[in-house]
Amino acid sequence: MTTSEKPVFEGPLQQLARSAWQTLLFTGLVAIVLGAIVLYYPGQSLVVAGFLFGIYLVVSGIGYVMAAFGTHAGAAMRVLTFLTGVVSLVLGFFCFRDKFEAVWLLAIWIGISWVFRGATLLAAALSFDHLPARGWQVLSGAIIIIGGGVLIISPISSIEVLTLVAGIWLIAIGIVDVITAFQVRGRTKTTA
Repeated sequence: MTTSEKPVFEGPLQQLARSAWQTLLFTGLVAIVLGAIVLYYPGQSLVVAGFLFGIYLVVSGIGYVMAAFGTHAGAAMRVLTFLTGVVSLVLGFFCFRDKFEAVWLLAIWIGISWVFRGATLLAAALSFDHLPARGWQVLSGAIIIIGGGVLIISPISSIEVLTLVAGIWLIAIGIVDVITAFQVRGRTKTTA
């Protein structure tokens, strides 16, 4: 007795959906675990983040110094690239001197980047009348500038609060990703 079953071929969209739910589930679980670690060990998480930040600064500093000698840009750009690399290297080495210096530099770095980001957003929102949700962008830019200023003025206590918020945020995003993963999985079964 022979049975002839028709082979079922999946389309590329169904294959993508099948792997997408698994990827979402994995990233959601990783986010939940990282968030729990950050909340359970906030001080150690900051030290690890500071250490990784130091590695980033050293690696990017080496890259900038090498780029300064290998680029075909003008002399001024080469000098600026070289100086950027040297400053990055020096700051990176400061991160390895003391764990508190690494956390302090990380907080200052985040604060400065937030001030620049907020100022850019605020300037764009104030300059262009046709931007959608212009009022919200002005408010967002002002809040980001204030947050960056707080991080610059009081880096250690601000970064500790930011660490706790990041831990809670990671857990919340992880839960949403896990729920979404199971919803995508359920939809792939019903569309087969």
